[in-house]
Amino acid sequence: MKYLLILNINAEILDALSEEEQQAIGAAHGKFMETTKASGEFLGTIALEQPAKGVVVKVRDGVPAVTDGPFVESKEFLGGFYVLDVASPERAYELAALIPDAAIEGLGVELRPVVFSDGI
Repeated sequence: MKYLLILNINAEILDALSEEEQQAIGAAHGKFMETTKASGEFLGTIALEQPAKGVVVKVRDGVPAVTDGPFVESKEFLGGFYVLDVASPERAYELAALIPDAAIEGLGVELRPVVFSDGI
């Protein structure tokens, strides 16, 4: 059973952390990847740049336009995700609890079962 573990980021919360706390988060993500790779449950991960570096592409009347927005008005944004293949929903919950974001007040890890995937 595949799960997408979504990391919704709030930059204000992360920026308020000390340098040591931020480094601990990075180290904990590394440990999470080692654990899930060793168990064979890791399928992939992607970390995304902040929304200010993104663009929106819209096609209107056959003409593509690229803009820097509009973006959803929110403090949270998609920061990245993991894709895991686990034996049960309970195992997905157990692994999600290992992701450091789950332990930071104001953040969390959203789990969504995967209905279809190709190449992962």
